[in-house]
Amino acid sequence: MIYGVKFSSNGKVYYFNGKNKKYNKNINVIVETDKGLQYGKVVGIINEEKLLKEELKDIKDIIRSTTKKDYNNYLNNLKDASNALKKGQELANELNLKMKFLNCEFTFDRKQLLFTFIADDRIDFRTLTKKLAAIYKTRIELRQIGTRDKASNVGGIGPCGRELCCTSFLKKLGSVSINMAKNQNLALNPNKINGLCGRLFCCLEYEDGEYTKMRKGLPVVGNTIKHNGVFKNVIEVDILNRIITVVDEKGNIEKVEYNESIK
Repeated sequence: MIYGVKFSSNGKVYYFNGKNKKYNKNINVIVETDKGLQYGKVVGIINEEKLLKEELKDIKDIIRSTTKKDYNNYLNNLKDASNALKKGQELANELNLKMKFLNCEFTFDRKQLLFTFIADDRIDFRTLTKKLAAIYKTRIELRQIGTRDKASNVGGIGPCGRELCCTSFLKKLGSVSINMAKNQNLALNPNKINGLCGRLFCCLEYEDGEYTKMRKGLPVVGNTIKHNGVFKNVIEVDILNRIITVVDEKGNIEKVEYNESIK
C-alpha cells in the first residue's frame, strides 16, 4: 500500500511504500529518503492509480512506526536545529553574507543538516558550509529558495480570507503570467493581483482554463454590440456569469445576459 506522509504540518505530501504493512492515518512513522531517515506523519492512504509515474518511480519505504524513544529524539533534533538556525545566521553575518535563514532541520538520523535561506543575489557560501560542518560534524546543505517557496513554508491567510493555496493544497507551484490576470479582466495593480509573497496569485494559474472557456465569444470592454436593434457600447464584462453591461447613445445603462442573438 502507498501512504502519503508529511514531515511538517505545512509541508508537502510525499509518497512511501508500506510494504504490505497497515498504518493508520495520523500515526507517526520513520521513513527512508535519499537524505537519510526522516520522522513523519501518515496523512492518508493513496490510490496508486491516481499517482503519476514520476511520483511512483524509485518510491522509498516506510521503515516502521515510531516509538517513544524516536519521539524524544525527534524533539531533540528540533531543539538542536533551532539553535543551529541562530548559529548559521550569526556566522553568515560575520562573513558579511547577505542572506536570511528561514528554516533549519536535521534528518532523523542526523546524517544531514539542511538550511533554507533567501537572498537577492547568488551567494558563495562555501566558507560558511565548512564552518557549520566543523561545528555539527554532519553533512551540511544550504538551499536558496524564492519568495513563493518562503510563503509556502511560512504560511498565512490570503486576501480571500483562506489559508494560502501553496500551504494548504498546492503540491506544485505552477508558472503564473500577467496574461492570466488580464484573462480575468483584473486591474493590473500589484496590490490587487499579488499574494503575500509579492508574486502573482497562484490561483490565477489554475483558474485560467475556466475563465478561457467562459469568456469564449464574449465581447470585450469598448466593443459595440447590437441589442434589441440598438447599437450599444460594452462598458463591463462579467465573465463567469456571461453578463455584459452596456450603454446606449442616450446614456441608458443595462446588464444583459450574453447569447448568440447579440452581435
